[in-house]
Amino acid sequence: MPDAQLRREAELLRAIAHTAPLQDTTVSIPGTGIDLLVTRPASVDQLLDQSVSDPEQNLPYWAELWPSGIALAAWLVRHANDMPDTGVLELGSGIGITCAVATGLGMRVIATDYAPESLVFTRLTTLRHTGSEPETAQVNWREVTSPLLDGSRLFPVVLAADVLYERRDIAPLLDLLDRIVAPGGVAVLAEPGRKPAATFLEQAAARGWQDDASKWAGPWPDPDDAGTVVRVHELRRTLAVFPP
Repeated sequence: MPDAQLRREAELLRAIAHTAPLQDTTVSIPGTGIDLLVTRPASVDQLLDQSVSDPEQNLPYWAELWPSGIALAAWLVRHANDMPDTGVLELGSGIGITCAVATGLGMRVIATDYAPESLVFTRLTTLRHTGSEPETAQVNWREVTSPLLDGSRLFPVVLAADVLYERRDIAPLLDLLDRIVAPGGVAVLAEPGRKPAATFLEQAAARGWQDDASKWAGPWPDPDDAGTVVRVHELRRTLAVFPP
């Protein structure tokens, strides 16, 4: 490994030292032969304490090893030949598993998240896997506060893994996809069966989005996730529907 990369990894680790203790986990992407070395916070409870003052009340979901992000990475490997090398936007990058795999497949990803710590972990995971870092942007996709999400730039591919935890997320995500997915493009949503996701998909269909779904059953790194089935939805718009 080049000395410059080792120095950069050390810089990134220093930038997230306040989330310590940290732990290393090897994450296998099912059916691909790809293994990732992932560093993440060992204590989510500590992060919960740090998030108390957040006016958006966003919990540190990004710090977990969610099956949805791993399934989305596996889906990308299967569909790599259909993916563009540019114009790939990820909403909610977590600790960077999906971004690292996408980058390793030759895609230039813009990884976004509400939490700045998530973006540092995403850079670290991707750097270790590919030798390069992705472009990142700290954004809140519930609000149109960034030129990246205001509709002035369209993306052929938008990726999102397990971003629908609460009902308050449904309408903003629908409106966002209406704004930023390019004509003929695809939004790829991975979800493990949460109720807000089911409602989102119903409302997306009403807006003219066609869903082609596949199922992914792991295995997942956390034994507690055994039996979890993730659905990866390819959403393509079939009607010219404009956001309200």
